[in-house]
Amino acid sequence: MPKYLIEREMPGIGQAPQEAYQQGARASRAALKELGPEIQWVQSYVIGDKLYCVYIAPDEDTIREHAKKAGIPANKISEVKVIIDPSIAE
Repeated sequence: MPKYLIEREMPGIGQAPQEAYQQGARASRAALKELGPEIQWVQSYVIGDKLYCVYIAPDEDTIREHAKKAGIPANKISEVKVIIDPSIAE
């Protein structure tokens, strides 16, 4: 199943209190539960005013539907084509 990197523009996210991250995670998990097992949240990174999230999903439309249900933006969705890590050098 494809893996996606989602860029979410969220001004102030880097300075948000822990409770805001927990609330966002709860909204995301509720949307995931509603959408079923085809979509999985892998992890997210907070960087400045943006949130970068890694998801596994059948297609971009599923990612967009998740964002809509969770009430969070999905400004840019990119399919991961290749994963590179140090082991590739061997």
